[in-house]
This record gives sequence, C-alpha cells and structure tokens, in this order.
Amino acid sequence: MLLLAVDTATPAVTVALHDGASVIAEAHQVDARRHGELLLPTVDEVLARAGLGLDAVTGIVVGVGPGPYTGLRVGLVTAATFASVLGVPVHGLCTLDGLAYAAQEAGIEGPFAVATDARRKEVYWARYEDPRTRVTEPAVDRPADIAEQLAGLPVVGAGALLYPGSFPDARAPEHQSAGALVSLAAERLAAGAEFLPPTPLYLRRPDAQVPKNYKVVTPQ
Repeated sequence: MLLLAVDTATPAVTVALHDGASVIAEAHQVDARRHGELLLPTVDEVLARAGLGLDAVTGIVVGVGPGPYTGLRVGLVTAATFASVLGVPVHGLCTLDGLAYAAQEAGIEGPFAVATDARRKEVYWARYEDPRTRVTEPAVDRPADIAEQLAGLPVVGAGALLYPGSFPDARAPEHQSAGALVSLAAERLAAGAEFLPPTPLYLRRPDAQVPKNYKVVTPQ
C-alpha cells in the first residue's frame, strides 16, 4: 500500500506518503494565497524524497475541509484527477480530524476542540473526545459565540491561536499536517472504516459571488 495525502483546506499546502506502516515522506508550505502554485511542486518534492513515481501510489487521501472555497478546491480537484488517472480510490477525511490526530504528538489525549481560521472573524471548529473521536459535526462560528461551550478545554489550531480572548488554552499544532491525516487514514483503512466522499465541506457560501444587480449588456 502506498497512500498519497494532500490537504489545502487551511493556509498549509501539505502532502505526505504512507506505506501502510508509517509516513515515508512529507512536505508542507504555509501560504494562504498560493495553493494552486504550490501543491503540485510539493507532491513532486515528496515523491522525490521517497524515490518513487506517482504510478506507485495505490490510494489518495484528501482533506475535504471545512475550509475557504478556492484553496479547498485545489486539493480536491488534484486528488480526484490523480485518482482518475491512476485508477485508484480516493478517501475523504475531515481536515479538523487530521489536526485532532496530530494533537496527540503535543500530549493532548483527553477532551479538546480543534479550531481553524475561517476568515470573516470566524473559525471552523469541532469537539473531540480523543485524537481519533470527533463528537460534534464541523461548524463555523464567531469565537465569542462558542467560547462558553469550549470553556476549560484545550483548543488546537490556528483559529484558537488567533483569538486568545475566547480560547485561553490555545495549543499547537497550528497548521494541518498531511502526515497526520494519512496516518489516520491508514488506521481507518486497516479497521475497515468508512470515509467521506471527496467533495468539499464548505459550511457557508463562497466569498466571491455574482452581483445581484449587475448590468446585462447584449449585442444590438
């Protein structure tokens, strides 16, 4: 088994390879405005580090969000394209689940929450019983509106670190890791667990919209 994982739902463009036993190569860059430019070179870098070609991949893992519209679609379209060309399955995972899984490396085991930056002074978030068990559906809210619900809990992720007034126990990791995401996927594959479809989890409408009262110009 060789799993290629990509996630572009956060400012981190992150890619990893997993051979069924462990992560064998990983790379990421943090740049919220260059997902489209950075993803394929990062895939090439990871494959080169492993000394493998794309044709060795037997499955694709992709973070489905929640995340901003444009960045999220870059990873999902790339994952779908790879899967189609290679004739391999693509497995969707909630991006927040990857951050939760990575939290165990920071020593977080008990109840906690994950929050990523949703822009517009909001966060994408969910609560977890442990690094492998999410207990609420992903949601998007203003930090002050959920501060009471999460009082007393560690909150992992960039969204928590941005709003210390609402999340006083903000913790690392700050950004998504494809290594954590693909390790979680490998565990779930071994257990025969189901995955999410590789479709975007937006939770709200995109920032860019067609103006409601634009002038229509037609040829005379």
